[in-house]
Amino acid sequence: MKKMSKIVSIILMAMILVTMTTTVMAAGETAKAAPITPSSIDGSTSDVDVTNISTLGNSVVRILTTVGVVASVIVLVVLGIKYMMGSAEEKAEYKKTLMPYVIGAGLVFAASGIANIVYTFMQDAV
Repeated sequence: MKKMSKIVSIILMAMILVTMTTTVMAAGETAKAAPITPSSIDGSTSDVDVTNISTLGNSVVRILTTVGVVASVIVLVVLGIKYMMGSAEEKAEYKKTLMPYVIGAGLVFAASGIANIVYTFMQDAV
């Protein structure tokens, strides 16, 4: 079990590192005329349609939150039934699994709120 948790944590860390990398892409006439440098970017003009990106992001967050809420409710029902039907030793095991469940369910329920806070903070920063 410890070996499996180490493998899962290493995979999660690798995924976090991969997703944190930033890619910059540019196209158009200005990209052909001169190279893009940090000093040449002023942020005054943009060809990116932000409304489509934010709409897509909102729908993805809404779908993930809905799936997470449904999954957490199903797991809670299963844990509750197993707890009621289990012996004293099994109840002790279910109590051990309850704390990670509560933390995970709390993160699932708070995920859209956290994403909204980060989005608002980034909008204010820009």
